[in-house]
This record gives sequence, C-alpha cells and structure tokens, in this order.
Amino acid sequence: MERRSFLSAGLGLTALGTTSATGKLENRSIAGGNELYEWRTYDIKWGSDVKLLITYLKDVLKPTLLRHGAKQVMVFDEIAPGGPNKIFALISYPDANTYVSCQQISADEKYSMSAKSYNSIAPDKALYNRFNSSLLLAFDGMKEMLDPVNNATVFELRIYEGYSEDAVRRKIAMFDDEEIALFHKVGLHPVFFGKMISGPYRPCLVYMLNFTDMDAHGVAWKAFLQAPEWNEMKVKPKYANTVSNIRNTFLKQI
Repeated sequence: MERRSFLSAGLGLTALGTTSATGKLENRSIAGGNELYEWRTYDIKWGSDVKLLITYLKDVLKPTLLRHGAKQVMVFDEIAPGGPNKIFALISYPDANTYVSCQQISADEKYSMSAKSYNSIAPDKALYNRFNSSLLLAFDGMKEMLDPVNNATVFELRIYEGYSEDAVRRKIAMFDDEEIALFHKVGLHPVFFGKMISGPYRPCLVYMLNFTDMDAHGVAWKAFLQAPEWNEMKVKPKYANTVSNIRNTFLKQI
C-alpha cells in the first residue's frame, strides 16, 4: 500500500463552539491541516458475539463514516493469548466539523438500514459493556495519517504521559523537530502522532507504529536506540523529564 502524502495546508481544523464578539457561534481555525483522530476502545462483554461487533465496525460504521467525510477507519484487536477482551477503532477526520457530522449518522437512512440488525440486539445479548473515545490532534511534524507498510501484521500503540502540560509540549517538539525524521530513517514506520485533547491519561501524547512482524519491530527499535542522532537528542536539556510513564499495546488489524 502506498504511503499518502501529508495533508495540504488548505485543509483546516476548526474549533467547536467558538463565540464571536457579536455573540454568534462560529468556527475558528486552530491548526492548519492537522487531522483529528478518534481512538475508540470497546470493552467486550464476556461471552458476547465479538464477530458481530467487528462486522458492524468494518461493514456498516466504516463505510458510513467515510461517506460523511472521515478519511480512514481501522479496526484492531490485541495480540494476546486467549483472544481479545477489547476491540479498538481508529478514525481520522480532516477537521472538527467532520467529526461532529459523523456523530449524527443515525439520521442517515442508508446507515439506519445497514445497522438494523446491530441496533436491534437484545439487552441480554449486548456486545460490550461500554466504549470510550479519545480525541487526538495530529502533530505539526506529521499532520496526516500514513497508510501501513505492505503486509503489516504488528501495530504498536504507544502513550507517553507527562508530569505536566509543558513536559508533553516539549516531548511533542522533540518529535516534530528531530525524532519523527529518525523514526523514518531506522524503519519505525509511523501511522500517526497525536496530542490527546480529550480522554484519559492527560497530559499525554499518543502514536502508532507498524511492522511486517515482531522481528522487524525488534530490529527497528534496536537501530533507533543505537542511532547517534537519538543519543545526541536525548541528553539535550530542553527535552529533560518529558515522559513520566509509557503505555504500549500490540495490536493486529482485523
């Protein structure tokens, strides 16, 4: 699959509910061309029909969201023994208006027809307990999501928590100015980078990498840690104490 080029500066992300001096609700540009990502985590109900949820996400929700302006929809489960207890969905939007539009798909007649069986599931057959959504604003250093590499089987989601908002800001600057370029150089293939603007673990940033297999994952991370560029940038005072905790999850696309 070919990598898509970065989003042109002509697309804008707009703020929600900005009030003008006249008191009227209006849109205001907050970032030129930076995509908005929604990361959904479905907490699967024990004994439920997981395949039905996956079918809904891939065959009903995905085409509906794309029709309403979303740019990409990807569905994942965890790489773990014993099967998944969570299902994840990654959705990219060109701007906040599109995100809001995609929350109103129940008014879409085509969606209502295709989601009929999903929406008629009985309470005792519920597929999940709850799902939560996080919203992420793409970094300036990589404003648009990239397609996975050919034959990608491993996706690594990494969450970097900071002890303060400024710590996360400085870590994002590290990625934008130096680290993203090194990732590409050593084979740490990114899918997206985003600052969490709504969701748990804030203040934090989130990014996803992808690899053909775990061997490629190990080779790329080893190359990164041994790279002179990394060993130079990691000791710069301006990047000190930027990450207080790291969470990572290994996923596969379904």
